Amino acid sequence: MIKILLSGCSGAMGKTVAQAATIGTQYTVVAGIDRVATTQFDFPVFTQFDDIDVDFDVIIDFSNPKNLAPLLGYLQTSHKPVVIATTGFSQEQICDINDSASVAPIFFSANMSLGVSLLRELAVTAAKVLGEPFDIEIIEKHHNQKVDAPSGTALLLANAIAAALPHESKYTYDRHSSRVKRDSKEIGMHSVRGGTIVGEHDVIFAGQDEVITLSHTAYSKVIFAKGALSAAAFLATCANGIYDMSDLVQSV
Repeated sequence: MIKILLSGCSGAMGKTVAQAATIGTQYTVVAGIDRVATTQFDFPVFTQFDDIDVDFDVIIDFSNPKNLAPLLGYLQTSHKPVVIATTGFSQEQICDINDSASVAPIFFSANMSLGVSLLRELAVTAAKVLGEPFDIEIIEKHHNQKVDAPSGTALLLANAIAAALPHESKYTYDRHSSRVKRDSKEIGMHSVRGGTIVGEHDVIFAGQDEVITLSHTAYSKVIFAKGALSAAAFLATCANGIYDMSDLVQSV
């Protein structure tokens, strides 16, 4: 059984992971960490990493970018594997995550869904096959409580597509302030926020007289919780380094 320390346990995704871990016997959440201590769980909740006195195997982090520094500081001494599923990091923070992979195994992905991982692979294939004649646009939709835009998943898709194209791409997030024709090297990204939309991502390849759209829709946060748990199981036996969903898919 894999013993998990759940960072951000009081958040919506933290609660979903805690519930998903109770199904079956492969996982158990032995402790949580959050800004405020709470007794709503059947495991202890700490407010600081230095206070943790419970043995565990892997950290799953669904918290906030503000919590990254103490998390990475804790890795320097604990060397514990960590699944980082939080989004909204700055480029500097992403560099810090990659640097910390020298002292601990780190699984870092903006989206924990296996379906999104497949969408990424399909989008990369489409970019290689269709190439420059097709304009590429990404539309992402999320609930009205999501604060970062574009979503981490939209950026993940855009980065993968850009790496597959034969030219250097530029991301365009807003066109209303510039009345010019679309640049052929753009990857457009558009964000929709409303209601309780869990997550929808469309990748549009628009060419001459034809349009190809690749889509993924999440109907529940449970798929992300299950993906994070699978990542924890995968990471528990890994050496120091940085890993993502492609590594998990290849291991299945």
